[in-house]
Amino acid sequence: MSELISGKAIGTSINDELRKEVEQLKSNGIEPCLAVVLVGKDPASEVYVRNKKRTCTEIGIHSIGHDLPASTTQEDLENLIQSLNDDSEVHGILCQFPLPKGLDETRIIQAISPDKDVDGLHPLNAGLIAMGQPKFISCTPFGVLQMLKRSGISTSGKNTVVLGRSNLVGRPIATLLSSKGWDATVTVCHSRTANLSQVTSQADILVAAIGIAEFVKAEMVKPGAVVIDVGINRIDDPSKKSGSRMVGDVAFKEVEEKVSYITPVPGGVGPMTIAMLMANTINAARWLNGMPEMNL
Repeated sequence: MSELISGKAIGTSINDELRKEVEQLKSNGIEPCLAVVLVGKDPASEVYVRNKKRTCTEIGIHSIGHDLPASTTQEDLENLIQSLNDDSEVHGILCQFPLPKGLDETRIIQAISPDKDVDGLHPLNAGLIAMGQPKFISCTPFGVLQMLKRSGISTSGKNTVVLGRSNLVGRPIATLLSSKGWDATVTVCHSRTANLSQVTSQADILVAAIGIAEFVKAEMVKPGAVVIDVGINRIDDPSKKSGSRMVGDVAFKEVEEKVSYITPVPGGVGPMTIAMLMANTINAARWLNGMPEMNL
């Protein structure tokens, strides 16, 4: 039987540490501030934003919400982003994606100041990761690293497979795990990789971020492997009041019998993503006030 890596438990522990960091900053006259921009009425985005604001309150971070109609123009959105860039009281800027049809997400990512890019998506911050000099790390990859570290799982020299190549998760995770200090030997795969099961079944550590519900089956996993499931998918389930339930990219029940560690969905990587957003916001406040990065 595998051991669960609880993102909920680890995230709670990190939030406790972050709360103390915020208290210390406030004692020095610095109040970390996160500006959250939500455009339109996407239900999932509204839930995510509500959770982020709630965590800000719990930790003591000041949050400012900008809820805009779906009819917002590209120019108006970019003008808002620029005003937040110029506001010295705002340390972090998060624009919730996806944006309504007709708005260019790439332009918005590039419009956010790299110094306030707490989502870690700006090309400059992505480039720093590629150079092995990360500043802001995308929140989900950052969360995965913390889960491995705080679970005592060594990555050095380990054969690691990242299943998924998105700029948001797969690519940065692969780059970070192969960098100095983590020292994993990393292979990046995707749905079109030849002999995919053969590749994934050689992994000591498997990170599933392909975005397909329960894609990873038991035969794709090495006995005793560590499995990190980044996926968040909804599938039909008539037994549930909502008619659906949340699952990851890993067929959890069959895979957990075979591996040493595994993350659940929900309660795995998800809570870590929000915790690391808080960490990035605190670091943004520190950097913008000439202070060094906090130690997590």
